[in-house]
Amino acid sequence: MGFLAILNAYTMRISLSIAITELVVKKNYTDEGEAAVCPADDLDSASSSGGDYEWSEELQGLILSSFYIGYIVTHVPGGLLAEKFGGKWTLGLGILSTAFFTLITPIAITEGGSTALIIVRILMGLGEGTTFPALSVLLSQWVPLKERGKLGALVLGGGQVGTILANSLSGVLLDAYDWPVVFYLFGGLGVVWFIIFTLLCYSDPGSHPFIKPTEREYLQREMGSVTRNDNLPPTPWKAILTNLPMIALVCAQIGHDWGFYIMVTDLPKYMADVMQFSIKANGLYSSLPYIMMWIFSISSGFVGDWLMTRKILSITNTRKLMTAIAAFGPAIFMVAASYAGCDRVAVVVLFTICMGLMGAFYAGMKLSPLDMSPNYSGTLMAITNGIGAITGVITPYLVGVMTPNATLLEWRLVFWVAFAVLCVTAVIYCIWASGEVQPFNDPPAVKDYESEERGKKPEKK
Repeated sequence: MGFLAILNAYTMRISLSIAITELVVKKNYTDEGEAAVCPADDLDSASSSGGDYEWSEELQGLILSSFYIGYIVTHVPGGLLAEKFGGKWTLGLGILSTAFFTLITPIAITEGGSTALIIVRILMGLGEGTTFPALSVLLSQWVPLKERGKLGALVLGGGQVGTILANSLSGVLLDAYDWPVVFYLFGGLGVVWFIIFTLLCYSDPGSHPFIKPTEREYLQREMGSVTRNDNLPPTPWKAILTNLPMIALVCAQIGHDWGFYIMVTDLPKYMADVMQFSIKANGLYSSLPYIMMWIFSISSGFVGDWLMTRKILSITNTRKLMTAIAAFGPAIFMVAASYAGCDRVAVVVLFTICMGLMGAFYAGMKLSPLDMSPNYSGTLMAITNGIGAITGVITPYLVGVMTPNATLLEWRLVFWVAFAVLCVTAVIYCIWASGEVQPFNDPPAVKDYESEERGKKPEKK
């Protein structure tokens, strides 16, 4: 159900990225050569002429980024609520509210235009912002350390499957029906998920009435407890925010999200505006990279667990290895795709490899909050994911500003900027990251540590 939660969250989030290519009036290009766009694909059906809304590239960037304005706000509150009251309702109600605003998106567009759409997308983000912090708390309560890599990657891989469905199904539906059907379908599925989730799932093994005694004993043996700690002291904010591995973790999240949000938000626009794919082909080819990313995220989870259980690598070095693969590889192939020009096969293959390698992220730094602090994993996930999500506000708008004519050369610069951000942040993580439980996980230990540090300081004369 955690996998399906992220799947639904991503289908509702991503569906606008491809639907917007049918909402806006398509540009007519007269330039030729490398600086312009590619000719239409003769092997495919005629490219769409677009829709009725004359939204500039900058406005489209603002619309696509508006979701993340709300998404940022509820991360930390979501993590705190999940730690205090459990992840079930924090996650469930967040997805339900996102589904509601997805369902009313067509009304917002037709009645209020771009302004109403921006408001609805912000409200959607407020609901979905609790997803990862709440799931992090649920995983820390249900998943033993030695299974965390593969099960964490499996659950978090719902993002890739959701993106695949959002792109491929949206392409098929937009080719056959009017654009509102996309929002009705994915919003409706979100409501169905909420009903099933509330009936079947619980915040921790201790509150689950149907768990088998053998399962309870196994979790007790592996994790030390089957119930949430409801009496946690106040969150040690100073210790968390000044912790060097935590700072490295935030940097890695920023780098990953910068590259990821460019791909997930703007790849359909690149395929439509530059590569000149039809809407149906756009949906198909935009989904292929995420099929590879999902496969790689699952396999990297198994590989990571194998490396740790065989004691080939420590937890820290395993997380660093996977994070490095997920940053340097995509950075290289993303830029390479922009130099493939109008070779459609090469572009699709390079973007597919790019996103495939990015899947190692889910067996890397994405699991670090669970490693570093089981007690405050929700807060750590909220901080890292929330700060990283700021790039979701910046990158779509920045892409719109950097690509006013949506040409190949303009997009190439976008990918070079992403290359730099991915590489710099990955280097920081590989130097200072840690997979060990940090002192702030046990607040009394934090107090002892701070007292010890104060004792080392020379007294003032």
